[in-house]
Amino acid sequence: MKVIAFNGSPRRDGNTATLLAAVLRELESQGIETELVHLIGTLAGCKACFKCKEMKNGRCIQDKDMINQCIEKMAAADGIIIGSPTHFADLTPETKALIDRAGFVAMANGYMFKRKVGAAVVAVRRAGAIHVFDSINHLFLISQMIIAGSSYWNIGMGLEERDVERDQEGLATMRTLGQNMGWLLKKIATE
Repeated sequence: MKVIAFNGSPRRDGNTATLLAAVLRELESQGIETELVHLIGTLAGCKACFKCKEMKNGRCIQDKDMINQCIEKMAAADGIIIGSPTHFADLTPETKALIDRAGFVAMANGYMFKRKVGAAVVAVRRAGAIHVFDSINHLFLISQMIIAGSSYWNIGMGLEERDVERDQEGLATMRTLGQNMGWLLKKIATE
């Protein structure tokens, strides 16, 4: 069993990565393999060219960035976590590029992510996190995925790098998310 997590923050070791690491530690403690991928470089947005629908090869026609590698990892994983900081009450362009392109490719190829477990993780300074949380979950819902829940929305608060380490409620939410996601993955695997 494997969970792939994507850090959509331009800060490799920032608050989003810290929150994702808390979830992944819980999953690892349950014997679930994890991998954290940092979305790096300039990631092109979806061009709505529908070549993925025409070619049906599980790939986006755009191949000059890392999105196709991400799609491959998503298709191979049992669970997918997407994390983003909140920038002007929205997700980062890198996160949006992953969501749009992976979502189109998955739908065009028989809903490649169907019945995988998904979870959104959001870092925020003050406001706008619910919009980011919803945007990520929209990918999971339209992809026919199962969303793992926690004791609160999967949000951690902080401004400066690693500030979320002081957000005890946010970290507890991440640990609960990891526990619930692991439980759900194991239940699905027995079906």
